[in-house]
Amino acid sequence: MLALRRLFCTLLVAVVLLLLTPAAASAQVHEHQDENGAPVLRSLESLRDLDYQSWQAVAYRVGEPGNPVVLRIVGYPGKMRLEHPTSLLVQAGVKEWQLEDITLDNALLATDGREAAAEFALDPLLNDLSNKRPLRLFLPGVFNEMPVPPYVVAEWRDVQTEPLS
Repeated sequence: MLALRRLFCTLLVAVVLLLLTPAAASAQVHEHQDENGAPVLRSLESLRDLDYQSWQAVAYRVGEPGNPVVLRIVGYPGKMRLEHPTSLLVQAGVKEWQLEDITLDNALLATDGREAAAEFALDPLLNDLSNKRPLRLFLPGVFNEMPVPPYVVAEWRDVQTEPLS
């Protein structure tokens, strides 16, 4: 009888822990409105380059699926001193992409003297990916290599395809 009671308690604790523990890979894709009231779907992740510097990687789309997806890389003010345009090199295994620098197309970033962010057209990469594989980003003069884990790539793909709620 004591063994049966212990087994029951153990199972009960296991079930409670499974139900109360949040999912480790929950999606970080959120919808909100931009300053003009347009709906924006975005993924916001903090990533580290190989020099242990932290960067925000924000993939976003304004409006419905099919609209362009933009990748914004944000660092501390003054860390993004680039001569625009500077392409973002992305590698996945033996494949490579050069993502177009579209920072100057964003009026707010073009006039921001802090030089804390740069934007890149993400659709060419997302259209060519067939799975959520890890990526490596290279931005000359800013960081040598920044690994992007598969769950972040999955979020970026979701930003491209998920409908607005």
